[in-house]
Amino acid sequence: MDALVITLVLGSALMHAAWNYLIKAGQDKLLDSTTFACVASAMALPLLPFLPAPNPAAWPWLGCSVLLHVAYFLALVKAYQASDLSLAYPVMRGLAPAMVTLVSVALGRELSTGVMVGVVLVVSGVVLPAALSIWRTGTPLASLKWAAGNAVLIATYTLVDAQGVKASGSAASYTAWLFFLDAFLILGVALWRRGQSTWAYMAQRWRGGVAASVLSMTSYGVVLWAMTVAPVPAVASLRESSVVFAALLGGTLLKEKDRATRMGGAVLVALGAASFRLY
Repeated sequence: MDALVITLVLGSALMHAAWNYLIKAGQDKLLDSTTFACVASAMALPLLPFLPAPNPAAWPWLGCSVLLHVAYFLALVKAYQASDLSLAYPVMRGLAPAMVTLVSVALGRELSTGVMVGVVLVVSGVVLPAALSIWRTGTPLASLKWAAGNAVLIATYTLVDAQGVKASGSAASYTAWLFFLDAFLILGVALWRRGQSTWAYMAQRWRGGVAASVLSMTSYGVVLWAMTVAPVPAVASLRESSVVFAALLGGTLLKEKDRATRMGGAVLVALGAASFRLY
């Protein structure tokens, strides 16, 4: 990997952590997530006429993925309502690749030394900071249940999307349709929970939604591009540095406690996730 690719992938990792920071820092995390999803849907819509339609075999996977992504957003809201960014983000993003890797192993892939080392690093990076924070700050263990649950959802939609993209015939088309369709159910949930005040909030906060959408979509696009010009395992590994950036944003901008401990844990999670990708 040359310096340009490394720089752009690290930028992608920062962008992913940054849009999560925007959700965590928002006044109403449900409506901020809804605004983000609706803006992303609006940005995806003009692309659809210029992309090939997904193959018919991809639509069941796409429908399943939409449901999983809606559940992901709702769990993300709960996770950030209950816990700090520097705790919840590493749990979600660290445990998910571990789960995907172990499922792959269960389906027949051989368990290597890299996987075993990765499991130890990720579990240590998630459990130790959480345990120390609970001891030092009185953070309840139950506050991390939504983050752990979301890790399951991330692992599940990762496996579903892997099949969906293969069946679609076009990764760009599958992704655009996914961004477009995600918003409708999320908006429905917001209207049910918040009523007509949803519209006023979205009108006020649309700029933040644009920022989060641009960060998310650019982050994803950079990773897709990087995988065409550099080894996929190396790109995916470097992308896991997002957990370190999330810990930095939580500690510096949100003034979350136990910054040094959580940063150390985030580094362990990033190293562990990298070992999964490289095995």
